[in-house]
Amino acid sequence: MKYVVLMQVNPSIIESLSEEEQQAIGDGHQAFIAEATESGEMLSTHALGDPSQSTVVRAVDRKPQVTEGPFAETKEFMGGYYLLDVESKERAIELAKRIPDASIDGLALEIRPVMFSAGADM
Repeated sequence: MKYVVLMQVNPSIIESLSEEEQQAIGDGHQAFIAEATESGEMLSTHALGDPSQSTVVRAVDRKPQVTEGPFAETKEFMGGYYLLDVESKERAIELAKRIPDASIDGLALEIRPVMFSAGADM
C-alpha cells in the first residue's frame, strides 16, 4: 500500500536550531532515504520551494485566476514529502518516526494513504 509522508515545516523552528542541529537533520534525511531505498519501500521524495515562490490558480466567477504567492498565510507549510510503498499503515508510521523532523518540537509529519496513482513512475 502506498502512503505519502508530508513534512510540515515551520521556518522559525528550523532557524532556531544551531548549524550542527540543522546539519544533523540533513544527515538524518539522507540516512532515512538510504534505508528506505535499500528496503525497497522508497518510491520518491521531493523537497518543495518556499511558499513565497508559489503561484496559485483558483476560480473567480468560475474562471481560473492566477496569483503569485502562497495559497494562505500560515506559519507552517508543506516542505516536501516521501512516497512510500509499505505493507501497512503501521509500517508507514514506523518509518515516519525515523525521519529527523519527528524528533523536533514544532515540526510534524502527516501520513496519508494514496488513493490514486498515475504517471510513468507509478
